[in-house]
Amino acid sequence: MGCIRNDNLPAGGPIAEVIVDVPVLGADKPYDYRIPPDLSGQVQPGSRVAVPFGPRKVQGYVINIKGKETHQGQLKHIEAVLDDQPPLTEELLALSEWMSEKYVCFRSTAIQAMLPSALKARTTKEVIESPSGEKQVVYEISDNVTARRVSYVTLLKEAKDVQRLLQELPKQALKQRAILGYLLEHEGKVMLTELLQACQASRSSVQSLQEKGIVTIATEEVERDPYAGRSFAKTDPLPLTPAQKEVFGHIIKAIEKEQFQTYLLHGVTGSGKTEVYLQAIAHVLKKGKEAIVLVPEISLTPQMVERFKGRFGDQVAVVYSRLSVGERYDTWRKIRNGQAKIVIGARSALFAPFERLGLIIIDEEHESSYKQEENPRYHARDVAIFRGQYHQAPVILGSATPSLESYARARKNVYTLLSLKERVHGRALPKVEVVDMRQELQSGNRTLFSRHLYQKIEERLEQKEQMVLFINRRGFSTFVMCRDCGFVLQCPHCDISLTYHKVNHTCRCHYCGHTERQLMRCPNCQSEHIRFFGTGTQKVEEALAQTFPGIRVIRMDVDTTRRKGAHEKLLHAFGQHKADCLLGTQMIAKGLDFDNVTLVGVIAADSMLHLPDFRAAERTFQLLTQVSGRAGRRQKPGEVVIQTYTPDHYSIQCASQHDYHTFYEQEMRYRFQKGYPPFYYLSLLLFSHPDLTYCIKAAEEAANWLKPRLSKQSQVLGPVAAPIPKIKDRYRYQCMIKYKNESQLSRLLMELLHYMQPHIAKYHLQLQIDMEPQVIL
Repeated sequence: MGCIRNDNLPAGGPIAEVIVDVPVLGADKPYDYRIPPDLSGQVQPGSRVAVPFGPRKVQGYVINIKGKETHQGQLKHIEAVLDDQPPLTEELLALSEWMSEKYVCFRSTAIQAMLPSALKARTTKEVIESPSGEKQVVYEISDNVTARRVSYVTLLKEAKDVQRLLQELPKQALKQRAILGYLLEHEGKVMLTELLQACQASRSSVQSLQEKGIVTIATEEVERDPYAGRSFAKTDPLPLTPAQKEVFGHIIKAIEKEQFQTYLLHGVTGSGKTEVYLQAIAHVLKKGKEAIVLVPEISLTPQMVERFKGRFGDQVAVVYSRLSVGERYDTWRKIRNGQAKIVIGARSALFAPFERLGLIIIDEEHESSYKQEENPRYHARDVAIFRGQYHQAPVILGSATPSLESYARARKNVYTLLSLKERVHGRALPKVEVVDMRQELQSGNRTLFSRHLYQKIEERLEQKEQMVLFINRRGFSTFVMCRDCGFVLQCPHCDISLTYHKVNHTCRCHYCGHTERQLMRCPNCQSEHIRFFGTGTQKVEEALAQTFPGIRVIRMDVDTTRRKGAHEKLLHAFGQHKADCLLGTQMIAKGLDFDNVTLVGVIAADSMLHLPDFRAAERTFQLLTQVSGRAGRRQKPGEVVIQTYTPDHYSIQCASQHDYHTFYEQEMRYRFQKGYPPFYYLSLLLFSHPDLTYCIKAAEEAANWLKPRLSKQSQVLGPVAAPIPKIKDRYRYQCMIKYKNESQLSRLLMELLHYMQPHIAKYHLQLQIDMEPQVIL
């Protein structure tokens, strides 16, 4: 237990255990602080507080309150409580402790992951001079919390009195007349900015009316809601199919019994998983409880929000990355105050501060985006299960293509498997055809579109139907090369080639953001024979315009959806049939449901298949199955064309036949032979440093320290260069720990962090520890 002494304060009074927001290894422990009498009723477990720490003042989190007899002597005291209501519940405090142990991270880092960024206070230092001339350093803690305040104009007179005043006003007081008339039309209270714009008036006109005692101008706090003013058509529950009823029955039993259970809902695309979710949530609300629904960020489409808002209205809070800091804070506050009963959002929505949680749903549970790639490196599935156990509430993991780990657990009855094997209303899954692009090349077709896909696109244009074209790369080309000497344009800060973007004629690194102008000559041999290899979304868009004159294309990738609201605007335009083709990257592969889409084309199915990652085949199968599921979701049948140079690979063959089980069996055999999850667990240690020799030396020292301390059944592989050996001018080496049962591994890795601390603190070595990594690049 760390204690901070201050001999000027008397002993006595209750003591708070505080985790200080100082993310360094030596400060990662609770510290004792005295609670002063004037704060005794405000300091509670979960409170954010301002405390002195060394020479400065920092933010801290109260994790426990002890009696005064537990400590003899003098302590520093808590200086302020930063919130009216503790932002952390007792459950979230327990969760933070579990996360710090499981994921080998600081407790304060785990806590910060649970709070909106507006509650991440910062300390500022100011030097002031006392009356005696002495200089003193004063530390202040300031929040990012800023309430949105709006000025309103309100009538102070009755309507009949206003009518009389209108007659008495001079004829030249045209703006004052317009203002009073507008206020009467709008029930006597209007936002000042709206009033001035509507009446084309200045503030002085309103102030003149205020001076006469006719109106008043007052400032009020207004909740920032990105959906304010939008109406959502009310929807009623749909009749369930027999298969849906069976699945629903299992979930309702667990809800009624308040029994924790993890369900894996394996349902093909279009089988009605979302309707099951909605009706299960309705049941939870009737019991006076709350629900969390996680979807991948790219699946959080306007259509998904409309379904939940249409069914549950203002009870739904939506959390996603495009919210401003203020919007995110107000949404969080709405949840904490009990105004929202349902949260739908991406990974961080899992930390909604509910206290009567009755159901957690993770849709598209196989998505790698549920794993956070920076500290704390948690997996949403594990955190959901922790919260489900705490509240004795069921957890539903839904997917058309479950992760191998989840399906293996369901086969072993660790999870309960529920299945939806057919689409609703008996609609057929789309017909999928695989095109061998090697044969296209041999026959002289060097375009981006196979003859078969060309024919299908023409048919859709003639029939006024829509299509989705998918390619897993943005930009115009994947790399730039000199045809004379073979020089490839590389990022000077990362060991990776630059991607050419034709829109602004730049070459960009998608890892560090480095940008260069388009090359006209090879910097190595001065040749003018510069060629752009590979294919990205921009190149496909250009090829579509050249090949199919007049085709209307909406392109969706990171470049076209940077601005807030762009994602929704583009999808709305496509839904309104303002385009024939929706072209995009992974963000169009999930969550889209358009009745006129009858064709899906996959331009290059191999883009993920040959990455140096043991999950490459699984991700290829999942992505192809998901994007194929965008076709034929309503009355019109759908077709899918997959273009590939490896048509015989089992992941592509199984995806073309919608055959999850055959893929699962074959991939599991491969994983067993190679000793990969789910047969083994993995932990990744990534070392980075500006000096290559030092990086290798530190990685070898860590591996040598670790090997004798692990059981004989565990392996330490490496250290070896990471698949991308340098990013942002730092060299990268990694070790992989492969194990089956190493119960003390988290504790051992924390000891390793302490052992490597001199390298980290003095020589700026970075050591990242990732338990069960999803990405090893």
